[in-house]
Amino acid sequence: MRKHIIYYCFLISTLLLGSALNAQTITGTVSDNNGAIPGVNIIIKGTLIGTTTDFDGNYNIEITNSNAILVFSMMGYTTQEISVNGQSQINVLLSEDLQALDEIVLVGYSLRKKSTLTGAVSVVNVEGLNKARTQNVAQALQGQVAGVQIASSSGAPGGAIQVRIRGVGTIGNNNPLYVVDGVPSRDISFLNQADIKTMTVLKDAAAAAIYGARGSAGVVLITTKSGSKGKMTLDLNYYYGIQNATNLPNMLNAEQYINTAEKAWNNTFTGSNPYTADRGRADFGDTDWLDELFVPGHSQNLQLSASGGSDKLQYLMSLGYYDEDGIVVFDNDKFQRINFRTNINANISDRLKVGTNLQLSYSTQDKVPSTGESLIRFALLRAPVIPVYKDVNDPTYSQRDPFTDMPFFTPTGYDQGLNRTMYEMVGNPIAMAHFSDNQSRVYKTFGNVFGQYAFLKDKALTFRTNIGIDLSFFHDKRFNENFGDDDGGGSSIDQGLGRQNRPNSLSESRGEAFTFTFSNTLNYVKTFNEKHAVSAMFGTEYVTNYESSIGASRARFPYTTDEFRYLDQGGTDLDVWNSGSASEWNLFSYFGSASYVFDNKYMITANLRADASSRFSESNRWGYFPSVSAGWKLSDEDFLNDVDWLSNLKLRASWGQVGNQNIDNYAYLELLRQGDIVELVRYGNADLKWETTTQTNIGFDVGLLNNKVAISAEYFQKNTTDILLPVGLPGFLGDLEPTIINAGEVSNKGFEFSVDYRNSDNAFKYNINANLSTLTNNVEKLHPNLPNITADKYRTVVGQALDSYYGYKMIGIYQNQAEIDSHLSGTVNPSTKPGDIKFKDINGDGIISADNDREFIGSSIPDLTYGISFSADYKGFDFSMLFQGVEGVDKYNDGKKIVDFDTRPFNYTTAILGSWDGEGSTNSIPRVAFEDNGSSNVSSLFVEDASYFRLRNIEIGYTLKGMKGFQDMRLYISGKNLFTSTNYTGLDPEVSGLVDKGTYPLSTAFLFGVNVKF
Repeated sequence: MRKHIIYYCFLISTLLLGSALNAQTITGTVSDNNGAIPGVNIIIKGTLIGTTTDFDGNYNIEITNSNAILVFSMMGYTTQEISVNGQSQINVLLSEDLQALDEIVLVGYSLRKKSTLTGAVSVVNVEGLNKARTQNVAQALQGQVAGVQIASSSGAPGGAIQVRIRGVGTIGNNNPLYVVDGVPSRDISFLNQADIKTMTVLKDAAAAAIYGARGSAGVVLITTKSGSKGKMTLDLNYYYGIQNATNLPNMLNAEQYINTAEKAWNNTFTGSNPYTADRGRADFGDTDWLDELFVPGHSQNLQLSASGGSDKLQYLMSLGYYDEDGIVVFDNDKFQRINFRTNINANISDRLKVGTNLQLSYSTQDKVPSTGESLIRFALLRAPVIPVYKDVNDPTYSQRDPFTDMPFFTPTGYDQGLNRTMYEMVGNPIAMAHFSDNQSRVYKTFGNVFGQYAFLKDKALTFRTNIGIDLSFFHDKRFNENFGDDDGGGSSIDQGLGRQNRPNSLSESRGEAFTFTFSNTLNYVKTFNEKHAVSAMFGTEYVTNYESSIGASRARFPYTTDEFRYLDQGGTDLDVWNSGSASEWNLFSYFGSASYVFDNKYMITANLRADASSRFSESNRWGYFPSVSAGWKLSDEDFLNDVDWLSNLKLRASWGQVGNQNIDNYAYLELLRQGDIVELVRYGNADLKWETTTQTNIGFDVGLLNNKVAISAEYFQKNTTDILLPVGLPGFLGDLEPTIINAGEVSNKGFEFSVDYRNSDNAFKYNINANLSTLTNNVEKLHPNLPNITADKYRTVVGQALDSYYGYKMIGIYQNQAEIDSHLSGTVNPSTKPGDIKFKDINGDGIISADNDREFIGSSIPDLTYGISFSADYKGFDFSMLFQGVEGVDKYNDGKKIVDFDTRPFNYTTAILGSWDGEGSTNSIPRVAFEDNGSSNVSSLFVEDASYFRLRNIEIGYTLKGMKGFQDMRLYISGKNLFTSTNYTGLDPEVSGLVDKGTYPLSTAFLFGVNVKF
């Protein structure tokens, strides 16, 4: 017996030794067309032996059979089987499987399978994102993700973009946090769309809690493309675009204007009508000021990238150039940006990897006044009878300043007659565009350097250290050139100068902003017995920010050509001004995450972050932000195994808290001012603490018909407490600024839905996606000493949405005196006339008063946002389109108020031709008059429904393959903003401001492009 045992032991040992001697290590990289893919499963076919690719797409696996077959699989890609056949290196290019809707997702500081996510995480379709072809990546998100609302501050080149994730949660800053390759930022306008590999939106607190104090407004995670093993490939993408202003209002021509002004005079005054006397003047023009202001603009974008690598080193370099000349005349509204990016990954050893992702960018923005008291507003107001240019025989004409200014000005009679007041003296918008010289320059360095080391034999434990830099230098320079007619005003030393920019002046500011991020994470990922998947992460992070700026200005420049527009060339006796300031803040954090998945059916994840911020006093410096979430994949349960049409069904629930440290620096400190004496300006508040957002989320994910159809739905409740409010102190304490305290509370709740259908069974392949989200915003609490936050046209009070419009409710037009007498007390409102606006008398006392008869008349926060996209390809042809819109949102159209209803003789839109002209003529548009007809009040007449439905983008392309000299060439044509349906009468319903005074509109554009891969 013993002899047999020894024999068998010897035989087993021999076999084991032989296996060890025959063992071979296979290495390689797995990638797709966008670069390396982390998390790909690699197993030896017919065994349970396997591994996964790391963050850079690299893998290694030991085999004992040189004829083994390796199986490469990942949800979202077509599985590949490759025979080893004695190879020691196998690089694999996976192709996307359009019927598989799962993938590896970057969540916080680690990677997770989408199938195991338990929070509200949306993965952006990067292909659709790139086809939006905008200069700002944030704007390309429009219509792509449920619960994410995008709006532009204006349509001007380089204009700011407002991003709101699940509504407005605080009275302060509501901008989300962006994390690009592990480096945090509050702005991504410097990025090129073509450089982006993945974009993920963390919407609920369970997903965003890992970012703690900076996650209350949501988090957008972005990774940029990287190189992969193989020969170098070149990618060239270029397009040229032409854009035009659309959706412009119809303004009165000269004849219509004189008729309307004549009627307004007759409705206001008695006696001889000066407009009647002015008919047929030889110096009248017939100017369409909007047509004169807006001209075709153009844009162009060039992107060139090179990528490749070896086993040890992978690289990607890209160069981008974007140029846009806007739609305002004279080319002083431009935006240019140059980017250079280099991403390098180096495999120092089998376990150690280092790399860098670095971008350098330089941008210039030439700005014309595009919001508020802007040249667009003046183009709406200026009377059409005024020509653009003066007659060359006019004694005030000059080649430098040929533009009309004051209406029908005579140099000896600037204060004589009625010409100034009859046609009003708003500035000439064409002259404003011509003399505009306002440029901003930004130099930016953004990127990171990282190192990663894998511990343990199976590399389940990895340590990653990351250093991030966000450094910007800016230079703003504005020269205000004097122009216009001499109205006799100004100081004695400026006599004879034009009334615009009197005297001329130059202002400059320069500064820097530097943010340094140092993070370290330890990740453990392991699967036990094929059923117990465990992952854990622990990390620390240190962030420090420093900003400083200096500024100066001078006036009265004797020479104004470009060569003399420098501070030293200005006046020195009266005109010297300078300033300087600096600020800094620091954040230190501990954070951790743990998740457990059993049998790919039951999932639970917990996060905790502790942040210490210098923006709070020592007693409240630390904030703690926990979250927990769970998921149940019902489709893998036995009772649903026989449901063939159900591919996936997962329920999710989460709870978590995030914070907001994006507040003013030093708000908790006393504020002092140095004058003749040191005096107190503001009391401090050492008890100031974090704003905290608590969010619950319930959702489900459904896959149907072998995952051709994917459906996701969410319900969330988001409550922000301890909102910082400026509360004034009693007057006996002195004339002090308000003290900042924690007092406010705001809630948001809503539903989110998305549906995706993909069909790739035939030569004609297509994809349809739709998303929709609802939102209800409400102020739950304010401080007793601050029962409302009031502005001229809107206010914030408990029980209403933030910044709700507040004023009188228009209920019609007074048709006759009897109606006035029955509705109002004549002794109180003796000036009201038939044709005036009829307001709702809420308390029924016959008096329309600010104290008793104003109410909430609209909300700037939309009830519903949605997007619908369609894409298809067939035998080299591809087609895509994106529709996007909002519903249930209002905007205060101040442009309408001052254009059609002001008491001054501005121009009007053609809508005024339907104004009240006698009893029964209309009940919606008051009489035209040069006196108040009720339109001086903030009322529902000017709060308009700003809902819209817009064809955001459409593109058709054709790809040529197999041609000599390059891999493929794609030719395409795109259209942007080709169609908009809205009842809003302003220039653009999308603009982000609460009050629309006439904003630079978005433009319709056609783009022609080519993409070549070598």
